Amino acid sequence: MTVRRYLIAGNWKMHCRRDDGAALAADLAARVGPVADKRFDLLVCPPATIITTVAQAVSGNAVSVGGQDCHAQAQGAHTGDIAAEMLADAGAGWVIVGHSERRTNHGESSAVIKGKAAAALRAGLNAIVCVGETEAERDAGNAEAVVAAQLIGSIPDGATAANTVIAYEPVWAIGTGRTPTLADIAAMHAMIRARLAGLVTDPDAVRILYGGSVKPSNAAEILDLADVDGALVGGASLKADDFWAIAQACP
Repeated sequence: MTVRRYLIAGNWKMHCRRDDGAALAADLAARVGPVADKRFDLLVCPPATIITTVAQAVSGNAVSVGGQDCHAQAQGAHTGDIAAEMLADAGAGWVIVGHSERRTNHGESSAVIKGKAAAALRAGLNAIVCVGETEAERDAGNAEAVVAAQLIGSIPDGATAANTVIAYEPVWAIGTGRTPTLADIAAMHAMIRARLAGLVTDPDAVRILYGGSVKPSNAAEILDLADVDGALVGGASLKADDFWAIAQACP
């Protein structure tokens, strides 16, 4: 049986300015210390404007820093975009691609996301590739088909268990306080695990995160499920006590 280390990742979205972001990062860094917990890795993904500030705040401690999106190209006439290489230059080691808020609000297709994930790997970043269905797609009985198609279309060549993480986030559960049943989460993660064969080197070792209204009160039961290897946390990652409590819920 492959043993996978938990990853607890915080997506700060469009929250935090320099001072409060640095304070939150420093609080988490003090809790973790210079040596990572034996159970989990901790990652925070602040807005791009404060990546360097956050990276400095956690320096010397076992907290990783990532970006929330990147462009497929390394440079060019792409006003308002940010290259994966720029994230790395700012101090990031990770980047989230394909979050449902990007797929929905910016119309990003899986092909676009695949290009961004490839860019992350090109720049030496670890990619968190997000997949997830809408409420209408689940109600129509198409949840697994939708997620499988996103998975197949979004994972780039060269993806391995060492550089790629999958995050399953049902769109209807993000920021709503609603979560799927434990059986639904387990079934989707099992399907994703099976579909990774042929897409990623060493699929049994790839970490699959769950995201969608993860909080201290439900983290333990979610993280205890087979094929759930961590969490991608939104709102709760903005409160150090809550984010740390979720990390401490790792078995």
